[in-house]
Amino acid sequence: MGVITLLFRTLIYLVSAGLGLIVADAVLPGFQIQWDKWWGFVICIVIFAILQNILSPWIAKLADRYAPVLLGGIGIFSTLVALIVVVLLPVGGLRITDLTGWLLGSVIVWLISALGSVLLPLIFLKRRVQERRER
Repeated sequence: MGVITLLFRTLIYLVSAGLGLIVADAVLPGFQIQWDKWWGFVICIVIFAILQNILSPWIAKLADRYAPVLLGGIGIFSTLVALIVVVLLPVGGLRITDLTGWLLGSVIVWLISALGSVLLPLIFLKRRVQERRER
């Protein structure tokens, strides 16, 4: 995999994770982005994305070994674990204050970041194909 491809995928995942967090903030009162600490939110996005990439395969291995029935929920569970870590960071940027925020927030962030990871590259590729056709 080339450096450009790796950077593109990283950017897409960071944008997808950020969109997931923003959507959860918009629809759940107990899921709050602290916009006054915007730099903390940016750090949260980066750390969340890194944790997701590390935790998903690790949790999948554990589930495969000890509880195969849980494999379908790995993405949501790793999202929950990543959210727990990010909320505990001293930089601020994200607060989750109730059970609904934790549970539905995990599902929303997982769903939006998963969809974004699939759909955003298609949007960029479509534009690139159109630009090449115009040349």
